[in-house]
Amino acid sequence: MRLYEKVAVITGGGNGIGRETAFRFAEEGARVVVADYDRDSGEKVLASLKEKGHEGIFVQVNVADQESVKQMVDASMKAYGKIDILINNAGVTSDGFLAKLAAEEWQKVIDVNLTGVFYCAQSVIPVMIEQGKGKIINTSSVSGVYGNVGQSNYAATKAGVVGLTKTWAKELGRKGINVNAVAPGFIETGMVAKVPEKVIAKMKEQVPLQRLGKPSDIANAYLYLASEESNYVNGTVLHVDGGIIM
Repeated sequence: MRLYEKVAVITGGGNGIGRETAFRFAEEGARVVVADYDRDSGEKVLASLKEKGHEGIFVQVNVADQESVKQMVDASMKAYGKIDILINNAGVTSDGFLAKLAAEEWQKVIDVNLTGVFYCAQSVIPVMIEQGKGKIINTSSVSGVYGNVGQSNYAATKAGVVGLTKTWAKELGRKGINVNAVAPGFIETGMVAKVPEKVIAKMKEQVPLQRLGKPSDIANAYLYLASEESNYVNGTVLHVDGGIIM
């Protein structure tokens, strides 16, 4: 097992990519902390994990609230005494063209997608530094690399995540902590399911593989970066997008 007895905190672990990652990591022997703002979905994931014989806990967290994040870390440490892996997967969208994007919609996305990543990483690094090792994996997006119409706030946060990843990789590498990012392309999640078929068809046309990705594609990328197979990978952004960015 590639993550045997590793403790992995997965934010946004109750739905979509986070849910898939929780199951994938558990299959590889990890003790999973399912961290999500949505208690109902998070507890359902935990129940499903336990039904399959896996070990884990659920922690309700608002990543945009620093105290809530600290409580998540405290709960993880109380349960397992260590944190080996942090997956900064939680994220939101609130799209709108620049001319009409409300300030509160801008701020909401910034608070979760960028400030939340900062709070989570800052809260776990004392643990990882004391351990002398750890893996932090942040979630960017193709939108953060090449932009996307109507996503000023989202693209800004995902570009910012790339900057944070590279900065932290330089700061923390000497402490034994690897920091990397995954940049998903168009993935079949609940968010995409709300998009009209015509738009999805155009999305597929942009992808050299001519299809959308699956949550498991991203979970597998997270798994590689969380495992010992990537011990000499640091400060990289792994594009999992079917070839959109090349």
